[in-house]
Amino acid sequence: MVTLQNEFLRVEISPLGAQLTSIFNKLNKVEHLWQADPAVWGYHAPNLFPVVGGCFNDVIQVDGRTYPMERHGFARTSEFIIQDCSDAHAKFSLSHSATTHQVYPFKFTFQVLYDLFDSELRVSYKVINEDENAIYFSVGAHPAFNIPFFKGEKYDDYYIEFEVEEQLIKHLFSDEGYFNGERENLSQNGNKIDLNKDLFSAGALVFKSLASREVLIKNHKTPNFISVSFPHFESLGIWAPPGADFVCIEPWLGYGDSVGGPGDFRNKEGLRKLEHGHVFEVDYTIGIT
Repeated sequence: MVTLQNEFLRVEISPLGAQLTSIFNKLNKVEHLWQADPAVWGYHAPNLFPVVGGCFNDVIQVDGRTYPMERHGFARTSEFIIQDCSDAHAKFSLSHSATTHQVYPFKFTFQVLYDLFDSELRVSYKVINEDENAIYFSVGAHPAFNIPFFKGEKYDDYYIEFEVEEQLIKHLFSDEGYFNGERENLSQNGNKIDLNKDLFSAGALVFKSLASREVLIKNHKTPNFISVSFPHFESLGIWAPPGADFVCIEPWLGYGDSVGGPGDFRNKEGLRKLEHGHVFEVDYTIGIT
């Protein structure tokens, strides 16, 4: 386990999945990250690579060959190498291997970097093309934040506030969990979504097109909030299992499959293409106020 800390926050990260396991607010003694109760949801903040969401029939097809691919990709269950570590910085790395080639034929290095600045944590993703040809991938984040923050509060006291007013067009799922082409306007209060335990009964709220590049988890009764800013991510998922005491804020570059699948993996919606010898970088920031 790697620990980053300063006078404001203590952050813990596991080499398994290069996953955040704790964001502890030293000022008010509050743990803000979900603690992965396996009876509810056994993750804290998985890093999603090389796919986001589920693939049709849990496989991808590349050049006519079929490869098994678990939901949200294999990075979240892979052991990363710790390449660099200090009180305010850590870098984790996962490279292609005979094991990854069984499920994903491309040669890559995927790095997750954490940088602590006062009461903010920046999470950066770097994909390095080690292949002789272009590689294709998606990348995303999935941090789960405890709700409520403080004793005596209720889940229903909280809401998600978007940076600007949005239409909030939610993309709907089939019974099997694939996008079915249907949409629903979820707008409630201009730029806000009130949280309640039934909000995710039909699955995640997936917004493929947003003007906002920051959302806040806020409380109607106290001034404390969490911000998640994602300047270069195009889409956002918001999710929790029905009845759970947390909410996931998920910046994405890519999506799960639609009914019928994309055929060849290179046609999958939202994929990034990275040419031979090139490097792709993107980041998001969690702020605790």
